[in-house]
Amino acid sequence: MIVPAHAHRAITPLPDQLISQIAAGEVIERPSAVVKELLENALDAGATQISVRLEQGGVKRIAITDNGRGIPPAQMPLALARHATSKIASLTDLENVTTLGFRGEALASIASVAQLTLTSRSTDQAHAWQLSGQPHSEPEPASGTQGTTVDVEDLYFNTPARRKFLKTEQTEYGHCMEVVRRIALARPDVNFSVTHNGRAVEHWKEAEQDKRSAQILGDEFANARLPLQEAAGPLNLYGFVGLPTAARARADAQYFYVNGRFVRDKLLTHAVRSAYQDVLHGDRYPSYLLQLDLDPALVDVNVHPSKIEVRFRDSRAVHQFVYHAVNRCLAQTSATSFGSSPAPLAAPSNAMPWMRMQQQTSFGVAQDTASYGSLFTSASLQTATPTVMPAASEEEFPLGFALAQLHGVFVLAQNRAGLIVVDMHAAHERILYEQFKQALESNTVQLQPLLIPMTFVADPVEVGTVEEHQQVLTALGFDIAVMSPTTLAVRGIPALLKNSDAQALARDVLRDVREFGGSRVLVERRNELLGTMACHTAVRANRILSMPEMNALLRQMEATERADQCNHGRPTWVQLAVSDLDKLFLRGQ
Repeated sequence: MIVPAHAHRAITPLPDQLISQIAAGEVIERPSAVVKELLENALDAGATQISVRLEQGGVKRIAITDNGRGIPPAQMPLALARHATSKIASLTDLENVTTLGFRGEALASIASVAQLTLTSRSTDQAHAWQLSGQPHSEPEPASGTQGTTVDVEDLYFNTPARRKFLKTEQTEYGHCMEVVRRIALARPDVNFSVTHNGRAVEHWKEAEQDKRSAQILGDEFANARLPLQEAAGPLNLYGFVGLPTAARARADAQYFYVNGRFVRDKLLTHAVRSAYQDVLHGDRYPSYLLQLDLDPALVDVNVHPSKIEVRFRDSRAVHQFVYHAVNRCLAQTSATSFGSSPAPLAAPSNAMPWMRMQQQTSFGVAQDTASYGSLFTSASLQTATPTVMPAASEEEFPLGFALAQLHGVFVLAQNRAGLIVVDMHAAHERILYEQFKQALESNTVQLQPLLIPMTFVADPVEVGTVEEHQQVLTALGFDIAVMSPTTLAVRGIPALLKNSDAQALARDVLRDVREFGGSRVLVERRNELLGTMACHTAVRANRILSMPEMNALLRQMEATERADQCNHGRPTWVQLAVSDLDKLFLRGQ
């Protein structure tokens, strides 16, 4: 047995330098942590202009300059001392933190593992003062404008083992830039500039939140987002949520702030993800930029040294508020909220393929097409071009009126803005999904008995699923009976799904019930199951629709929440503006 060398040492106090380095291990994990701490200090000092200079990904140098209030020379040594801060002075202050920093150990921790130089000029000083991070050093006169510069060189120079764990220059630089982006997104009122190895890489001027987020997150997010603003009691949530069409393969565009502080909180992430479950199935991740403001006394930010985790006094209330706010915002993505509909389809550079108009024959898609018949003349039902409708009707029906069906897949419609292109299967799938969801929530799922039961050969697992989960199947509107150890008979299906393939639908439902469990499938996995059922029944490609049926589909889309996306997050329709068409044909040029 090997006995550790320290096994019989006496208990002794640790040297201050070692204490600082241990603390640095909690706070300063990599160069990006230095950038975060220094940027937060700059903002707490009231800075409106901040410049960030990096060398070798921040390992060689990190210099951050701000135009904040500055630090008087007499207080500069304290600024580098552990647990010295101007931001809190009592337990009451700690429970009501309104600043980004408050621990009073960031500068001391940085100075213990790097060469730090602090230069600052406060409003009442005729010139700047400079202080090195060496023990017992004193401030000396220096040149500089109002504000503070913290220059950090050779990170981990005295702890080479720590330095070995750093990644490549490009990786560390990427982490530093992500921190700058996070903070710049939260403070669009502040100018930020960044240089790396002497080259200017970013410069964001003061701007409104929508412009700043577009600058940083790009046009893809800017063109596919919904504004959100909702308040309840002490809670205020605002920002942008991305349309499901802007979902990503990775969770790398999710920004949530609590009282201006970027956080990565499981409770908040779950609340937002749950709100998207109706419109984003599968392994895609939503994009969002959300800020939650609340009384500082209702949230504990003193959970972890990195200050990236928080704890809410009433976590359930916060979760429900965020969930319902985001869910309501996403529910507005219907054709009636025309301003928040999918972004107009960008006009392609090449000529538009020729669209062939078709004569239409009847196919029963809409449950009620007769009510729309009065909108059209008898002549318009026989040709591909509808009668021009009065302006009032165009305003009443944002998706306009059908012109034709293209390749048995798309419905073409004209509205006031130009041309609407609808993916008829995706649109009908969303309509059926929402109808079935409402029926299930209100316990009004109607069963449609089959004139002739559909029998099929089943495996023992399918038979066992029917025997074990009859109540669940009945709640879903299915009547499935066991005829023999190897045979099942579908005697009834939900009335909303009466046009589907009964056998294929029953097999898929049995698979989901078996996989997710009888109780879970109606709660946690309900949306996936309903999506499967809706997809079975939605109108298929190459099915020819009549004019009244196409218009019935448009009207149902306008009346359906979340109708802008199918159940998998894909768009159901796009708008091609008249100006886009003009560009295609070089009109006005």
